[in-house]
Amino acid sequence: MKQRFDIIKSTCVPLPLENVDTDQIIPARFLKATTKDEKFFGDNLFRDWRYNSDGSLNEDFILNDSRYGGQILVAGKNFGSGSSREHAAWAIAGYGFRVVVSSFFADIHKNNELNNFVLPVVVSEDFLKELFDSIYADSKTEVEVNLPEQIITNKATGRWESFEINAYKKHCLMNGLDDIDFLVENKDKIAEFEAKR
Repeated sequence: MKQRFDIIKSTCVPLPLENVDTDQIIPARFLKATTKDEKFFGDNLFRDWRYNSDGSLNEDFILNDSRYGGQILVAGKNFGSGSSREHAAWAIAGYGFRVVVSSFFADIHKNNELNNFVLPVVVSEDFLKELFDSIYADSKTEVEVNLPEQIITNKATGRWESFEINAYKKHCLMNGLDDIDFLVENKDKIAEFEAKR
């Protein structure tokens, strides 16, 4: 069972780049690993942007900027496009992000995030711009993501928006259940249904 998801209030890491694809999230050379070692994948999140070719830190990349941190990644439009590799969601979760906010997600990546207990929150482009503005104005800006109420709030301005989520995935996130856990939780109901057939 994973950590239950309820309300997260956190500072944010801004990544205002559009069309960030899964190869940029986790480069293909790391896909040889087939076990879900979240630390390994988290350490290599955005590997080619975080590090220079000689292995040194790229101090211009946002994850290496000590002013920014937290459990929420605020990303540009069309996040997670490209190949369907689930490793990209493993890397995001492994780094410690619990929420990714964008104005648009590639569908497969969005589902991969949900399956790995990362909440993708879709907001309007205007709200996303305001979030970036607030975070850059003050790196300590907090965002509150309320999953039970399906509301995201920019604590710097008080502005909020509602967001959509599949009811089944919401239940799983709030109860710390993956798909197998959910089936086990409902095994008596399944057995009862089968007995009636």
